[in-house]
Amino acid sequence: MAGEDAAFVERARAGDREAFRFLVERHGRNVYRLAYRITGNQGDAEDVAQEAFLKAYRSLDRFESRSNFSTWIYRIASNCAYDQLRARARRPEDPIEGEQGPLPIESEGASPERLAAGADLRRQLTAAMRRLTPAERTAFVLRHHEGRSIAEIGAALGLDTSAAKHSVFRAVRKLRAALQPLAQEALG
Repeated sequence: MAGEDAAFVERARAGDREAFRFLVERHGRNVYRLAYRITGNQGDAEDVAQEAFLKAYRSLDRFESRSNFSTWIYRIASNCAYDQLRARARRPEDPIEGEQGPLPIESEGASPERLAAGADLRRQLTAAMRRLTPAERTAFVLRHHEGRSIAEIGAALGLDTSAAKHSVFRAVRKLRAALQPLAQEALG
C-alpha cells in the first residue's frame, strides 16, 4: 500500500486532483477515527480530518517519500487535533453538542443493567482519556485502537522510539489507575 500511496502522492504533486482524492478516500476513515478518539467529539473530528487533508494537500511538496503517507497524515491529524483541544480548552465550559466520548460499545440485546453499566464505563473512560496529555492520548489511540507500531507512533508524534513507548506506557498506567475503582466494583 505504501508504494501505491507514493505513486498517488507523485501524481497529486503533478496536479492530479483525482490522485489526491484517492488518498483521502483510502485514509479518510482512519484519520477521522483517530481525530474522534483524540477529541471525543464528532463535529471536532470532522473538522480535524478536513483540516488535516487540506494541510496535507497544501504541503505535498514537503512530503518526504522516505516515510509512509499514512504516517505523515496521522502526524498532521494529531497536530490538528491538539490544536482543536487547545481551542476547546479556551472556550467556556458549555456542554459540547454531539460529544459522546469513545466510540459506542456494541449493546445489541443487552439487559438494561448491562446498558447502564456500559454507559457508566463509557463516561468514566471518556473522563480518564481527557486527563491524558494530547501526546499520551494520541499514543494510546494509535497503539491500542489503530494497532500501530511504536516506530509508527514515534513518527506520527515526532518522537524517538523510546519516548513514544514511554507515552503509551504512561497513558496505560493513568487509564488503569483511573478505571481501577470501576474494576474493583465489578468484581466486588
